[in-house]
Amino acid sequence: MKGVGLGCRSLPAAVSRPAYIRALHQRSPTRIISKLSSNRNFGIGPRALGGLLRWPGLWTQGRHFTLGTKTNLPRAFDPRFFSNNATAVAELPVLSPPPVAGWLILSSVLVFAVIVVGGVTRLTESGLSITEWRPITGVLPPLSQAEWEAEFTKYKATPEFKLLNHSITLDEFKDIFYMEWGHRILGRLIGVAFVVPLAYFALRKRLTATLPKQLFGMALLLGAQGALGWYMVKSGLEDSLMETPGAVPRVSQYRLAAHLGTAFVLYAGMLGTGMAALYDWRYATRGVWGGLKGEAANWNNILQAPLMKRFARYSKLLTGLVFLTALSGAFVAGLDAGLLYNEFPLMGGRIAPPADELFSSAYAKNPDGSDIWWRNIFENPTTVQFNHRCLATTTYTATTLLYALSRSSAYKAVLPPLVKRMVVSAFAMANVQVLLGICTLLYLVPVPLAAAHQAGSVLLLTTMVQLLVSLRRPGAAARAWRQALLAKGAKGAKAP
Repeated sequence: MKGVGLGCRSLPAAVSRPAYIRALHQRSPTRIISKLSSNRNFGIGPRALGGLLRWPGLWTQGRHFTLGTKTNLPRAFDPRFFSNNATAVAELPVLSPPPVAGWLILSSVLVFAVIVVGGVTRLTESGLSITEWRPITGVLPPLSQAEWEAEFTKYKATPEFKLLNHSITLDEFKDIFYMEWGHRILGRLIGVAFVVPLAYFALRKRLTATLPKQLFGMALLLGAQGALGWYMVKSGLEDSLMETPGAVPRVSQYRLAAHLGTAFVLYAGMLGTGMAALYDWRYATRGVWGGLKGEAANWNNILQAPLMKRFARYSKLLTGLVFLTALSGAFVAGLDAGLLYNEFPLMGGRIAPPADELFSSAYAKNPDGSDIWWRNIFENPTTVQFNHRCLATTTYTATTLLYALSRSSAYKAVLPPLVKRMVVSAFAMANVQVLLGICTLLYLVPVPLAAAHQAGSVLLLTTMVQLLVSLRRPGAAARAWRQALLAKGAKGAKAP
């Protein structure tokens, strides 16, 4: 019905002039419909045209009618499409269309890019090159020699310049400045690319009922992420670093982990929400779920099976383990712990370093030493690397076990095809990530390998998010639309 509209002026090209003239001079609405529906150029059957008789505004005084293109007809995915009575329209819940899913997935790709660029910024020690946070005026880099000299002068006052880069030239400063500036610009771009379409889709009522709160929460988290980034950078600019013996100018590993962890949450939230919206649309319009279609896509019975419930629990636990392992990598990066014990699987010829090195009293700050445990876990580079190794090994083992479980005959019989593919993808990415991690360690953390290792952690998280979404039941709106479409089809099949 997309090519048909109601109005009072224009005549659609699909209607031939003789048929229109003959229909216009009929006295009975039923005869008018009969004439139009018999014309092949009109392209709509008598039953559908009969439904138009009950649409408000179709008939004017004197029982004459006109055809046009401006009045809104019920579209194929408009809730009114399912109503044969205009006075009692059955409104269905809003179902987010594919553009919403595409926007969310694109936003997650941008977050993925900013995570990788942020890792390179940290590895090249460029993050402390911009000493001010100017959300608006900082969009433009220095454009003149005088502006460059002013920025360089500000950098010369930082502990990093005084302790590490006191011999750096202006041209070398420009290289690290542009790296940090690009990271900040990409963060601003993500904010615009997320907030503007969010406002548009919300105003046009294209968001499923549960989405607005989630998406506005993500928007607030995006704003907080910018402030958290500056809070992190500020920790590496404090003058107190000059007074601490043996201090290295670097950002706080706690703030770095918070900044990176927030980025992971945003990425997983955007990607998972976008994939869920896409899968809901496919289920509502085509009856596709989990790679199954038609009667085979009986998601309710599949998900209620005890084996499926157990597999879903294992998948959630593994996703949490992947997130925790990636977050521990932030402490490794923040403390440069990857430059210690550059061998694998041993550490100094042993499975684990000596206990007095893992829990050194030098890191305790309380007089009674009560903080020795947690401070070593988060502040001792040796302990941080050991913990990251243990978490990575556990994550790889758990991924392998989940893959092996999915290959067993019992689970093969109940797992949907999409779930099986996601498990294979997670296992493959876990192997790649382990190889990247070992190579990064053995080759003393070169920038390309280290950046690829951080990107690999995000890709592994990606496979797990997609696995969880594939184990998700369709949303309430998608279920309502699917039932309405099936009911409409069944009614049409029964009609003579």
